[in-house]
Amino acid sequence: MLVRRLTSSPLLLALLGLLLLLIPFLLAGSHSYLLIDDNLDAELSVPYLLARTGTALNYQASAIIPQVMNGLPRNALRPGLSITVLMFELLPPLPAYLIHMALVRLAGLLSMYALLRFWLLPRPEQRPLAAGVALAWALLPVYSIYGISVLGQPAVLLAVRTLQQRRTTFWPWLVLLAFPLWSMMVLAGLFILAGLSAWLFCVDVRHHRVSWRAWAGIGILTISYAVVEYPLLSALLHHQFIPHRLEFDFAQLAPHTLLGQIRSALQQFLLGQYHSSLFFRGLMLMTVLLAAWQARRMADLFPLRTILSLLLVIAALAVFCGFYPSFLALVQPLLPPLRTFNLTRFSFLSPLLWFIVWVIALRALPVGRGRAALVALQLVLVLAMNREWTLTVRELLGRPAPHEPSYQRFVAPALFSRVQQDIRQHTGQAPTQYRVACLGLPPAVAQLNGFYTLDSYQNNYPLPYKHAFRRIIAGELAKDPLLRAYFDAWGNRCYLFAAELGKNFRVGAGQHAPIQHFAFNARTFQQLGGRYVLSAVGLAHPGQSGLRLKGEYTNQEAYWHLYVYEVAP
Repeated sequence: MLVRRLTSSPLLLALLGLLLLLIPFLLAGSHSYLLIDDNLDAELSVPYLLARTGTALNYQASAIIPQVMNGLPRNALRPGLSITVLMFELLPPLPAYLIHMALVRLAGLLSMYALLRFWLLPRPEQRPLAAGVALAWALLPVYSIYGISVLGQPAVLLAVRTLQQRRTTFWPWLVLLAFPLWSMMVLAGLFILAGLSAWLFCVDVRHHRVSWRAWAGIGILTISYAVVEYPLLSALLHHQFIPHRLEFDFAQLAPHTLLGQIRSALQQFLLGQYHSSLFFRGLMLMTVLLAAWQARRMADLFPLRTILSLLLVIAALAVFCGFYPSFLALVQPLLPPLRTFNLTRFSFLSPLLWFIVWVIALRALPVGRGRAALVALQLVLVLAMNREWTLTVRELLGRPAPHEPSYQRFVAPALFSRVQQDIRQHTGQAPTQYRVACLGLPPAVAQLNGFYTLDSYQNNYPLPYKHAFRRIIAGELAKDPLLRAYFDAWGNRCYLFAAELGKNFRVGAGQHAPIQHFAFNARTFQQLGGRYVLSAVGLAHPGQSGLRLKGEYTNQEAYWHLYVYEVAP
C-alpha cells in the first residue's frame, strides 16, 4: 500500500521536478556555490577531517584531530554514526556534499508527501496538491550538512501519529530508530523531542487517554539519539575536557533594546532563522486569509480554531526567540548551566508548523487554477531564496556574485598547494611539522587544503585553549569592544581578529586596504607552535607584529590574494 501510493504519477512529476532543479549543480561541478557562513567555513571540514584521520568511530578520550587547534578532542565533534560522515568517508568533499544534498532533498520530498497522503491530504484527488507542496518543502533553503534535521521532520511526526492511532505496523519504529543517524541532536533533535512530547500530551489530554505506543516511540527516538551522540554525552559525563561553552553569554551578543528584540521576533515569524530555513512566509499567510474569506459561506471547511492555535504556537516561538536575551538575563543567574545552550533552536520547528498551516488553508480552497497558482508561487519563492541554487545558476550564466565565491574559488586548491610546495622547498617541512593561523579567511579553507591550523570555527573545544589563544589576539580585542564581546562571550570563531577588518572573515582579492596596525602576539603564537600566518590582506608593517613576509600568492581561479607571513626569529 505504501509503495503504491508513493509511486503515483503526481509524485513522479515532483521527483522529476526535483531532479531538474538539481541539474545546475551537476553542470557547474566544482564551480557550484555552497553556503559559506556556518557551512563551508565550518561544518564541511568536520566530516572531512574525521574521514581523513580515521577517527569517525574512535570515541576514546585520548583520540584527537591533530589538524585542528593543536589536537582538538575527537569527542568535541559530531558523531561518527552518521550518514553525513559516511558520505565523506566514501567520497571527496565536493561530491560528498552535492550527493548528500540531493539525498537530503529527496528524503524531504518523500517525507512530506507521505505525511500529506496519510494524514492531511488523503483523498485521491488531493495527490497533485500533495506532490506540489512536497516539492516546495524539498526545495527549502536548508543547511543540508545537518542532514534531515529539518526536511525529515514530517516522517517523524507521521511515525508518532501512526503509533498514537494504535496501527499495527513496523515502519514507524524504523523511522524513529533511524532519524538520529541523519540529523543533529544539539541543533534540532532535542527540540523535536520537546515538540513531539508537547503535541502528544495535548492529544492525550483531549482524548482522555494515554497513547502508550506513541510515548514508547518518542522513547525509542530518545534512546537512539543517546546511542548516536555517545561521543558528546561521554565527553560531558566523564569530563574529558572543560568546554569553552561555559563562558557563553548570549545576553551580550543579541540586541538588548525593545525595538531590536521586536524586530528579531518579527523576522523569526515572517522569515524564520537561517540555520533552520530562511524563507518568506507572507504567501502562506495570504493563503490563510484567502481561505478564511472563502469560508464565509462554508465555515465547516475551514478549521479556524486549528489554524489559529498553530499560528499562536508559531508566534510564541518567534517571540521567545526574539526576546531570548531578556529571558536569559532573568534566568541565567538562577540557572548558570543554561548559558551553554541556545534555546532559540526551537526555531527548527517552525518550517514544518508553517507548512501544516499552509496545507490546511490550501485544502479549504476550491480546486482550480487559483490554488495551483499559490503552490507555484511558493515554489518560485523558496527557489528564489535558495542561495545555493540561485548563485550556482548565476555561475552557469557567467554572472557570479562578487562576494560569494564558488567552491573552487573559495577552497582554491592550486593556490594553497603552491604555498605548501614553497614551504617544503625552503624548509623541507611537511604540513604536519608546522602550524598556521589565518587572517581574513576561514581556517577551514586551510584545513581542507591539508594545513594544520591553530585557529578554527568549532561549536565545542577546550576552554583552556580559548584562554591561551586569546593572548595572541588580546591587542586587537582591546581595540574593539564588539570583537571583544564576540570572542569572550561566544568564541566559536577562535580566529585571528583585526579591528580594522571587524567581522569581515573572508576578504577577497583586492577588497581591503593593507592593515596598518596589527597587534599580534608573535611570542605566544610561537609558543603554541605557530610559524606562519596565512593572510587574505596585506600588513603594512609586519615587522611591528613580529612577522616577515615570505611570499604573495594569487590565482585567477582563487578568491584570495594570499600573503604568507612567518614569525620573525
